[in-house]
Amino acid sequence: MKITLRTLATVAAALTLVACSALKPADKPGDDKSATSAPDEVAGAKTDVPTVRLITAQTPAVRAYRKTGARQIYKTYAQRIYKGKIPPLVYAVVVVETELDANGNVTNVTFSRVPSHAPEVPGKIAALIKAASPLPSPGRLGGHTYVDTWLWDKSENFQLDSLTLGQRSR
Repeated sequence: MKITLRTLATVAAALTLVACSALKPADKPGDDKSATSAPDEVAGAKTDVPTVRLITAQTPAVRAYRKTGARQIYKTYAQRIYKGKIPPLVYAVVVVETELDANGNVTNVTFSRVPSHAPEVPGKIAALIKAASPLPSPGRLGGHTYVDTWLWDKSENFQLDSLTLGQRSR
């Protein structure tokens, strides 16, 4: 049985979603800290936010918008997109949660999975996403958080799982 990187990334994202929907932060009466978070907040920053965040259920509409957001990122960074199929072993696989407001402005970028051997990559990805903001308006979908997996090569070129051309076997 051959397991591809895309399959592993999909399983990791699914497990993350299950964990996020199963665990809900406790609301404290009169405590509105969870409602206001800094827009420049990146995973790893220690502030007074709950340790468990609820993200938008990845419905078909959210998954469709994920491709829309990915196309905008590809358009913004056309020279950085890895051409062709990704090699069997990529430098880093990062699962990213991008939070948007109703106008498509990126309000927060967090990470469900970060590579311990490449701690510099998540910060670079967050900067790329924020610089590409605003993404296209989500329309009736409104503000939401979508999850995508970044496949990062040592050359600092990348593909997003939602638009990947696949992976080479060798």
